[in-house]
Amino acid sequence: MIEFLNIKGINKRDNKEFMREFEKLLDAGWFILGENVKKFEKEFAEFCNVKNCIGVANGLDALILILEGYKELGNINNGDEVIVPSNTYIATILAISKAGLIPVLVEPTISTFLIDENLIEEKITSKTKAILPVHLYGRLCNMDAINIIAKKYNLKVIEDCAQSHGAKFNSIMCGNLADAAGFSFYPGKNLGALGDGGAVTTNDDKLAETITALRNYGSHKKYENIYKGINSRLDEIQAAFLSIKLKNLNLDNSFRRKIAHYYIHNIKNNLIVLPYSKQTNIEDLDSNVWHVFAVRVEEREKFQKYLTENGIQTVIHYPIPPHKQKAYSEWNNDSYPISEKIHEQIISLPISQVMKQADVEVVCKVINCFK
Repeated sequence: MIEFLNIKGINKRDNKEFMREFEKLLDAGWFILGENVKKFEKEFAEFCNVKNCIGVANGLDALILILEGYKELGNINNGDEVIVPSNTYIATILAISKAGLIPVLVEPTISTFLIDENLIEEKITSKTKAILPVHLYGRLCNMDAINIIAKKYNLKVIEDCAQSHGAKFNSIMCGNLADAAGFSFYPGKNLGALGDGGAVTTNDDKLAETITALRNYGSHKKYENIYKGINSRLDEIQAAFLSIKLKNLNLDNSFRRKIAHYYIHNIKNNLIVLPYSKQTNIEDLDSNVWHVFAVRVEEREKFQKYLTENGIQTVIHYPIPPHKQKAYSEWNNDSYPISEKIHEQIISLPISQVMKQADVEVVCKVINCFK
């Protein structure tokens, strides 16, 4: 079976370093908010070319803490609206709800799967306070256009970078394209921990200071609580592992790009809608870090069954759009036809930095024989 994502293989390269760091941690006996977290925060801030990085427990908390931080600073109030794509993993929308805010859904473009910046302005009201674009599947949103709209209406822009570690827009690293950004280090991400983890990046010192307290019970000093915070801290051991893996992130992303290039130029079945055409601008293609390689197929169930029978594992990201989830039953009768079409047809092919070229070629050959 050609695995969709060989996590064991990805982490095997660093096993010896992982064990050394684990032994050092045991010897040190300091497990929460220690030197490893400080080190990774500094390294990841430098990687993203931002002033501040705050390690947190996961990607969902990263987004919640940004929104809660803006509430503490008086930029956003309970009941305000945040614009978000209708085609995304539900975590982005949950963050808005959990922060006591109202998600306002905007359709994506069918060709990019990303929020359609041309539809944002019509959804802005007097209650709108932020735009939360999602860099889905490793491809970056049109941040120039989004930032222009935000400036016009005095809105905050918060990047969801959970799937885009290392991607650039006009040579600027994601995580540094807006007022703040949230990252996830879930094990399957391009930069994945060996457990849960997340981070916030921002050039706003006041926001960073606020989130640093909020993640730690609302405290900068032990037993002195400024805010009604939460416990959302990046573990020392995960920070150490992430520092090890960060050194190879750009190289790993380049391997993913090579696979994506091969797929785009060698999948020649007209039943498969590729995420880019063969004529796509190379710079645009190479700004993507290919967290997943998602294609559209009308007969998805038949296609997935065919690939499974031929020894190729696939994953559907995501089968049910947020507005059709039971958690948001108030939206169940709403219509977002582009999102619905994407969620009905989307399917992700195997891709990772440890995937063998022979397996990439097999995937293409098998797909080209699908009828």
